[in-house]
Amino acid sequence: MMAQNSNPATKPQQQTVVVIYSGGMDSFTVLNRAIADGHQVHAVSFHYGQRHHRELESAKTVCAQLGVPHKVVDIRSINTLLAGSSLTDDIDIPEGDYATSNMTSTVVPNRNMILLSLAIGYAVSIKAGKVYYGAHSGDHDIYPDCRPEFVEAMNAVSQLANYEPVEIHSPYLVQSKADILADGLRMGLDYSQTWTCYNGRDKACGKCSACRERLAAFAAHGITDPLEYE
Repeated sequence: MMAQNSNPATKPQQQTVVVIYSGGMDSFTVLNRAIADGHQVHAVSFHYGQRHHRELESAKTVCAQLGVPHKVVDIRSINTLLAGSSLTDDIDIPEGDYATSNMTSTVVPNRNMILLSLAIGYAVSIKAGKVYYGAHSGDHDIYPDCRPEFVEAMNAVSQLANYEPVEIHSPYLVQSKADILADGLRMGLDYSQTWTCYNGRDKACGKCSACRERLAAFAAHGITDPLEYE
C-alpha cells in the first residue's frame, strides 16, 4: 500500500491518528492539518539529544493550547550507538544555503526509521489508524529517510508489522516548504509558536541552513517570519 500524498484540503474519514511533532515549522503545520482533517490527534515528540531541543518546549506549549494529548519520549540513549551528526555531536552546525553540499553533516543515522517505528507502536497501542509524518520535497536530496521511496517502503512494512495495520501519512511529501507554509497560512497558523534553528540559543541564528530555508519560505510569500533572529 502506497503512502498517501493527497491534497491536504481533502477531508478524509475521521479517526484517531498519531502525529510525529518536533515543534518545528513543518510538523506544526502537519499537526494542525491533522486537526483540520477532523481527526482525534495524539502528538508524540522525541528528545534524541538534538542541540535544538528547545523545539520541544514549543511543542509542549502548542499542544497544551490546543488540548492535544502529547507525549515527549526521551531516547537520548540511542546516541551511544549513533554518531557523526552535527545535530547531536560536538560538530559545528553548517551555515549557508540548504543544500546537499553543506547539510549532510546534519543527518542523524536512521533517525526517521527509529522515530516512525516508535510512533507506529504508539499508534497500535491506542488503536490509531495513521501516523502523520512531515517529510517534504525540500528534504529529499539531503535526508534519505525523507524520500518518497523510504516513506512508501516504511508504509508497506507498517501494514505488516502488527495485527492492526497503521498507515504512514505524509501530506506534504511532494510539496515544498513554501507550499507547507501556504497551507498553514490558509489555516491561520501562528508560526511564532515554532522553532526551526539548529542552534538552540535564545534567538534563531538566521545563518544556519535550516533558518535560511525557513526565511526563504516566508520571503516566497512576501511576509516576515514572526520569529526573533540574532
